[in-house]
Amino acid sequence: MEYRRLGKSGLKVSALSFGSWVTFGNQMDVDKALESMAAAYDAGVNFFDNAEIYAHGQSETIMGQALQKAGWRRDSYIISSKVMWGSIPDTKPTQRGLSRKHVVEACHQALERLQVDYLDLYFCHRPDPEVPMEEVVRTMTHLIQQGKILYWGTSEWSAQQLMEAYSVARQYNLIPPTMEQPQYHMFHRHTMEVEYARLYETIGLGTTIWSPLASGLLTGKYNDGVPEGSRITLEGYGWLRKMFESEEGQRRLGVVRELTTVAEELDTTMARMAIAWCLKNPNVSTVITGASRVEQVHDNMKALDVVPQLTDDVMEKIESLLDNKPKGMDFQ
Repeated sequence: MEYRRLGKSGLKVSALSFGSWVTFGNQMDVDKALESMAAAYDAGVNFFDNAEIYAHGQSETIMGQALQKAGWRRDSYIISSKVMWGSIPDTKPTQRGLSRKHVVEACHQALERLQVDYLDLYFCHRPDPEVPMEEVVRTMTHLIQQGKILYWGTSEWSAQQLMEAYSVARQYNLIPPTMEQPQYHMFHRHTMEVEYARLYETIGLGTTIWSPLASGLLTGKYNDGVPEGSRITLEGYGWLRKMFESEEGQRRLGVVRELTTVAEELDTTMARMAIAWCLKNPNVSTVITGASRVEQVHDNMKALDVVPQLTDDVMEKIESLLDNKPKGMDFQ
């Protein structure tokens, strides 16, 4: 396993990490969850990502039970949660958002569900336009000073919002965000490669990117149709099926078919190559991977072996097929 610094912080995160959204959303079983988590942990993964909204808090509960069953030393892994949407289906105004009340109470609830004394990372799960930035930054600073969290960050914030948070922190001698959790994959590049480009140097922004496989599209499993039991056939994923069946979705599927031939030339899978492509970006601190079966965890870990195979020539070939490189940054 490779370990990378989380931005300019001293924290080292595994280049590949484990996210619970897909895994625990499909299998609410402690033993199955632990099997997948243990496979990742044994491969060197030290970061396990979660959120209050995932399965309305049950994802954190299952992860907490799995961690207790595993018995790993607390100083050997990093655990996170995200706050914004609340953990119950029908939230009242005080049970969601980024007000000091909800952020603090959600943190305490996450600690209880995860059965830990502190969160290593705590994210604002989307911005909240109704809450002043100073309140958000002060609340996160308060939680850090209490020892409830170690680092705070954001998810899907704009560069302007991140700079505002950073400026507020510096103005009032508070603690700025350390990391951002954006979507990043071969078909979603502008935010990571252009919008945040200056922030990696100016504020030392770390990134814990999600959806490296574009909700499964970049696995190649849809190249010949929709397999039975795949995510887009499940209840609650109609939005994903619509996206795949759209004109843009079909265009992307055609690109994936061409990219699959490149992966085959490297004697690897489309999924491993797509994850390795994300890892090639030096501004990616860690790639959050998901899995509905332990076999997928093992396969995801093999993406590290593909990174050295992505030479300049191979990357150029991939770029020519994608034909979507944003202007403003080159991370090869």
